[in-house]
Amino acid sequence: MKNQETLSAWIEHTVEMGTTSVEKIHKAIAGLPLEVIERNGLWEDAAQDVRKLQEQSIGAVYDVIREVNHQVAEFAADLLGETQTTQDS
Repeated sequence: MKNQETLSAWIEHTVEMGTTSVEKIHKAIAGLPLEVIERNGLWEDAAQDVRKLQEQSIGAVYDVIREVNHQVAEFAADLLGETQTTQDS
């Protein structure tokens, strides 16, 4: 942890990085069946529509996780009496 970085900011950043990693893995795994469908030319238009909806819904879930993470970090900083420098992504 850097000297200027507070404990709550460090935890927030760590959770953010983990969330981003899990989101990328989630999207990659969720997209595998759609890749097979698209590659074989089966229901290609439907697969593209599903892919868009899937990307939006997965993204929305992880956006909520990030917002909760941010709010918890602010709350923790207040409890710990820290001056927090936010790292919005």
